[in-house]
This record gives sequence, structure tokens and C-alpha cells, in this order.
Amino acid sequence: MTAPGTRADAPAEDTDDLDVEEALALVREAHREARDEGADDGTGRPVPAPQTPGGHPGERHRATPWSRAREIAARAARSGNRPAPVSVPLAGALGLALAAPLDALTDLPSFDTSAMDGWAVAGPGPWQVREEGVLAGHAQPEPLTDGQAVRIATGARVPADTTAVLRTEHGRTDAQGRLHTTREMLHGQDIRPRAQECRSGDQLLPLGTLVTPAVLGLAAAAGYDTVTVVPRPRVEVLVLGDELLTEGQPHDGLIRDALGPMLPPWLRALGAEVTAVRRIGDDAEALRKAVTGSDADLIVTTGGTASGPVDHVHPVLEQIGAELLVDGVKVRPGHPMLLARVKDRQHLVGLPGNPLAAVSGLLTLAEPLLRTLAAHPAPEPYAMPLKEAVQGHPYDTRLVPVVLRGDHAVPLHYNGPAMLRGIATADALAVVPPSGARPGEEAELLDLPWAAAGIGVCFT
Repeated sequence: MTAPGTRADAPAEDTDDLDVEEALALVREAHREARDEGADDGTGRPVPAPQTPGGHPGERHRATPWSRAREIAARAARSGNRPAPVSVPLAGALGLALAAPLDALTDLPSFDTSAMDGWAVAGPGPWQVREEGVLAGHAQPEPLTDGQAVRIATGARVPADTTAVLRTEHGRTDAQGRLHTTREMLHGQDIRPRAQECRSGDQLLPLGTLVTPAVLGLAAAAGYDTVTVVPRPRVEVLVLGDELLTEGQPHDGLIRDALGPMLPPWLRALGAEVTAVRRIGDDAEALRKAVTGSDADLIVTTGGTASGPVDHVHPVLEQIGAELLVDGVKVRPGHPMLLARVKDRQHLVGLPGNPLAAVSGLLTLAEPLLRTLAAHPAPEPYAMPLKEAVQGHPYDTRLVPVVLRGDHAVPLHYNGPAMLRGIATADALAVVPPSGARPGEEAELLDLPWAAAGIGVCFT
């Protein structure tokens, strides 16, 4: 996680307070869109449909609660939907999860070794020092007899019948060339005995362990050249929209595509392998062919999830017989996001086209699904008090970019659905309930993948 106090671009007064007009706009928007079928007030009594400004009940909202949507996404990849385990060289295993236990192939250490530079000695001193020395990587040296010593290096095999290893700084020789100890020495001192760490066949690490640099070191020490792991989920990104430019400045109603450059490294940071990024435009038939022709574990689309004249994601999913698991989420920004099961072992996450709304969809639906596909453990939830108050949405959860300073999270401006200026300087997103949050009130935080201390972060 980014060290607190390192953000020069987040002034302490940066908050997310809404003025009266903004709050009223949120209420009016909620009146139009809230269709909360089956919602209750916490006591089992149904909540009345919200009244529109004209006094008529609003249409009921079938969107999934935010926390429930994350649960559905995490569970969608279970029950045998993970990619088949693969054997990979140690160099390619970092950040993956073990698909089989790591068992010891040999005793560790596999022979008695010296823990220090010094002398291997036999029996009580003083000792007569043999001329030859014992180095690491050499064959078994000649045994010692009582009263003998031999120079030895760290990691070298100790001669048979060695009593202890006398450290260099604890020994001295007299005029006759005999070795003396300058302090009391115990039997077996500074000798690493065979199988001190494990015996052949012992389980070193269980199935599901995340491969860290230390795990790679242990596997190598135990004699492994490859390990069996759950492979990275394969993701294909489909960028929709005729209005998107791939270079230059916005002009004539056209805007720059922010999601094409942003999504692939973000997905890699979530542990995925991005196999392709394809630009589809607003072409329903091209979208259908791209979805049905993909062999990725997860297809991510951008835009086209609402109900406008060129929003083709829902019609295409219905046409190909996909199963909608989440169709809209009670979260701002990003409520038109969706999750569908396209076919066995393949899912599609439809992100809204607005950039910050797409980030919300990534963390709400794509992250839990990818985490489960990769067999990674769920992060431990944590919360921090907010430095300033945050206005809640009347009915939906809000995800608000924050920067971490000391023991507080500071809400950032520029958190509208089309804005990236806030998230570009953020450490995390604060989860704000419809009731809002007061200054000093704790809010759950979602770490951004590059801000979290995690081995799964990979941008290559």
C-alpha cells in the first residue's frame, strides 16, 4: 500500500461533499431509476416505491445490491470452472497458486553441513589442524579423529565424527600450530544436521498457497524445476463505441478511448493474462461474432450495457442464450454493469463506458471472479476513518476515490462517472453506504491493485 503522507496532489481539504443541487439531482435520479423489487427497510416490511417529483411511484429497480453482486461474481467461477492446472518452470510461477501440495523431494539439508566459517573439530581441544580445507560443493571429506580439526566453509559437508564447528572468531592457534577455543563450545554447535528442516515426503506447502519469492526459493531448495499451479485466467477485452479515438485530441463529437489503454494493465495487475484487445465499435453483429468466437475465460466489454439505441450488449447476450447473473448493481458510479455466463467455463463482464464507472465494475465484478478463477484468497476487509464527510446516494452504495494519510482516508474530488482525475491519484476506493458517512466514521476500503502489498501485481 502506498505509504501515507506521500501524495502532494491531494490537499487536505479535498472532500466529496455535495451541495444542495447535487443532492437533489441524486434524489431525482434515484426516483427515476430505483426499482427496488423485494427491498425492505431491515424489518421485513417492504419499502414503498419512491415518489417522482410529479407524485407518481417510480419504476421498481431490479439491480443487485453491491455486496451481493461481489458474492455472485466470486461464486460464479467455482464448482469446477477454474482453468485446468498446468506445470510451469519456477521462473513463470510467481503470483500463481499451487494446484498441488509442495512435498519435499529430499531431506533438507540433505547432509550435515557447517553453519559457519571456522574449523570442524573432533573431541576436546586443543586440536591439531589438518592442512587441507573443506569447501562447499565438494565431496565428502575424510573423517576426523579425536584431537583433529580442519578448516571448513559455510555450507560445506562436515567430516564424519565431527563434534562441533568452531567459529573463526572463537578460535586461536598457538606457537605449535594447535587450535584452541576462546569460549565454551557445545556438542553439535554450528552444525546443521541432515533433515533439520524436513524429511523426504514431508508436505512443505499446501495446495492453494500463493507463489511468492520465498516459495520459489523453497521449491528450488527442495529440488523442484517446475511446480503445478492454477494458470492465470485468460481475458479478452472488447472496446465498444463508434465515438472513440485511439490517438490525438478529442474533436467533432469524438473522444479519446481511455479504457483501451487502462483496462489491460489493470487486468494484469489483478492476475489475468490479457490475450487480446479488440475494437468493435457499435456493431451488434461484430460483437456477437467476437463473443461467440472467443476462447477466453473472461470477456470484458466496455460500454453498451444500458438501453440506448446502440447499446447492444444485452440483446447479443439474449441472442446467444447467455445467462445473466448480475444485471445492474446498486452502486454509483457503475450501476449499469453486468455479469453473464456465456457458456461453461466462460463469463462476460459488461462494464459501463464511463471510465470511473468502468473502474467500479472492475472492482465489483471482475476482481472477485478473477480472484476465484486464479484460486487466490480473498483479501481481508479493512476500514479507516474518513477525514471528511461523504454524501451518500439516496438508494445505492457509492465508491469514492480516497488517498491514505496517516490513520485517515481523505476523499478526493473529481469522482464523477466520466472522471479519472481522482482515481489517478488515489490509493483506494471508499465504500460509502446510502446513509453517507460523517467525518471520522470508518468506511470499508478497496485497495487498488498497485497500491496493495500483493505478489499478484504484474504489469507485464
